[in-house]
Amino acid sequence: MSILHRMILMELLKVFSMSLLGITGILLMAGIVAEASQQGLGPMQLLTIIPLLIPSMLPYTIPATTLFATCVVYGRLSADNEILAIKSAGVNIFKVVSPGMVLGLILSVATMGLYYRIIPYTHLLLRTIFLKDVQELMYTLLRKEKKIDQPRLEYALFVQRVQGEKLINPIFKKRNKKTGGFDSVLAAREAVLRVDQSHNLVRVHLLAVVPWSPDGAGGMVSSQLQEVPLPDELVPRGPRKARDMSWKEMLQRRAELVDEIEQTVSEAARDAVSEGPKSLPKHLENLQTRIADREVNIRLIDAELNMRPALAFGCFFFVLVGCPVGIWLSKSDYLSAFITCFLPIVVVYYPLMICGSNFAKEGKLHPTLDVWTANGAMGVIALVLFRRLLKN
Repeated sequence: MSILHRMILMELLKVFSMSLLGITGILLMAGIVAEASQQGLGPMQLLTIIPLLIPSMLPYTIPATTLFATCVVYGRLSADNEILAIKSAGVNIFKVVSPGMVLGLILSVATMGLYYRIIPYTHLLLRTIFLKDVQELMYTLLRKEKKIDQPRLEYALFVQRVQGEKLINPIFKKRNKKTGGFDSVLAAREAVLRVDQSHNLVRVHLLAVVPWSPDGAGGMVSSQLQEVPLPDELVPRGPRKARDMSWKEMLQRRAELVDEIEQTVSEAARDAVSEGPKSLPKHLENLQTRIADREVNIRLIDAELNMRPALAFGCFFFVLVGCPVGIWLSKSDYLSAFITCFLPIVVVYYPLMICGSNFAKEGKLHPTLDVWTANGAMGVIALVLFRRLLKN
């Protein structure tokens, strides 16, 4: 690399590093961590999940930061008339922007590498941590809110305070699903809460219980055990989502779904032959339902297989747009570069990416065409800008 290339690349790396740290930190602290705090997570839980959240944010922050760094560096070079001096010396403009393209390509490959294993693994680990720590989450909620009372649950639990693992002066209420009211109320001196994930149950051990019921029955009971099911969102159900799978796991799961469709068709054909023509409409209906379910899962996997490289190589396409925009506008300040580079992201790129992803999941068009439309649009914009730049 020439001195010019090294100088531009070093400037890009400095601006990129500082911007990536700042943007990722702002999004993490102002958004996700604040929301997690409102849900009752303690400081130790937040410190545990932050390293798991960062990899999932990088496919969005790295392309935006790459675009920002490109606009800043090339805008500064143009504002200082260095681009004009370089062109006057007979140096082709593509040699000036080549360090930015190299950086964009390297970051695209690095982001794709994160998507291959690290991001799915940390996303799955984050979901698993919440499932493993259900008991601590419930205790944290009781310490903060002094109650667990949500309409979708079959029970409500109120406490005066939490002392270690003891619930002081708890009131346990059983909810009637039909009326929404409470069938029975148990007041106790203290209680201990235990989560049994092997049976998907919450066990509340009440001591010195005074029961109450609509018929007026009462009396003191030394201890009583109440078992209620875990909330549905805290119980792992069904197969893993495509977002939680590595690249190899998605390909394996897709092959399994294709085999299941072929096996379903064969089984339905055998059943129809054995049971006669009268049962044929019923078998056809069941066959269509089972095939449709597996085709939905295949579309979700296909959309994820295309979404990951499309988001990763957004870095390269952002550089293609950022270089001519920075040179053309000739702005050396950060605010102008910030506004300039984030407008195409907000207005063009991510709306197209989100719509394309949804269309791919619904099977309206081919996933490759849907998901890569945003990058294609950025590529067309880059061609127009470079053509105008070469004319000037």
